[in-house]
Amino acid sequence: MKNYTITVNGTVYDVTVEEGTGSAAPAAASAPKAAPKAAKPAAPKAAGAGAVKVNAPMPGKILSVKASVGQAVKKGDVILILEAMKMENEVVAPEDGTVASIDVAAGDSVEAGAVLATLN
Repeated sequence: MKNYTITVNGTVYDVTVEEGTGSAAPAAASAPKAAPKAAKPAAPKAAGAGAVKVNAPMPGKILSVKASVGQAVKKGDVILILEAMKMENEVVAPEDGTVASIDVAAGDSVEAGAVLATLN
């Protein structure tokens, strides 16, 4: 275990970090002045996920969802707008199909490769 003192925006936190074996190791933090964030509810998903996955090309934040579940889309149609590095990027349908699920909502942060939507 290693102990660190970290200052964020003028607030001092004492943090204890457990060293792992290379796998996802739990880390314990002691921050008496910080309240834990409430868990964000999961985005609504359709009853069945489609066969074609639409993945995030880069990490960023979902600005808006342009398509809806059940909507027919053609290759190149915009499904979502993803903000990354202060730029708005269009996430488009990789092929013709019907939107089976939208797995994110506006305001969600996503990592590169995360499934944003699926098509049938």
